[in-house]
Amino acid sequence: MSNRFKIIYKKLFAAFGPQHWWPAIDGFEVILGAILTQNTNWLNVEKALLALKKDGKLSAPRLKRMPLGKLALLIRSAGFYNLKALRIKEFLRFFFRYYHGSLHRMRLADTYILREQLLGVSGIGPETADSILLYALGKPIFVVDAYTRRILLRHRLIRPKDDYAAIQGLFASALKADAGLFNEYHALLVKLGKDYCLKNKPKCKLCPLNDQKTAFN
Repeated sequence: MSNRFKIIYKKLFAAFGPQHWWPAIDGFEVILGAILTQNTNWLNVEKALLALKKDGKLSAPRLKRMPLGKLALLIRSAGFYNLKALRIKEFLRFFFRYYHGSLHRMRLADTYILREQLLGVSGIGPETADSILLYALGKPIFVVDAYTRRILLRHRLIRPKDDYAAIQGLFASALKADAGLFNEYHALLVKLGKDYCLKNKPKCKLCPLNDQKTAFN
């Protein structure tokens, strides 16, 4: 099993090259993007982030002071904007209460203690928490998303009943704990899922992994 995951990575990297994820200026912008991207596409998130930048409010202290209604209007393009504004405010309360608004303090925290804290913030689930840990803070933890699940299911590397933790555990056991590797691997899977392993009409014949469909055992 371990070799399969390593072979998949090598094939994807050879096919696509480095992906340079996450597309953001700094860690705080990554965190906002991770919250905003829930149930929408990245183009809509970019519009919301741009609106915050234009308003000069893309910083934790300024968003903390911003009225909830104004924040909701600025992130309207991301969809579910009232709910997402609440989630951003909930994160900010946590961020300032436990880490005084400092990403540096968060980076110094134990990965799994911090993960449990993030999961305790309203609206932050495993994928969002792990995206924050990996992409904003450089913590070596693998992000599992819908693309990852779809690809592994189609290649019979997981079972339909396998949950987030089980899938994440496969990557953790197959690969060394390296934030750069996990970052690149996840980004490559996203690229494969968006361009080849489509939900309704997968391009299997063109897929760089078209010789990797081995049975789960």
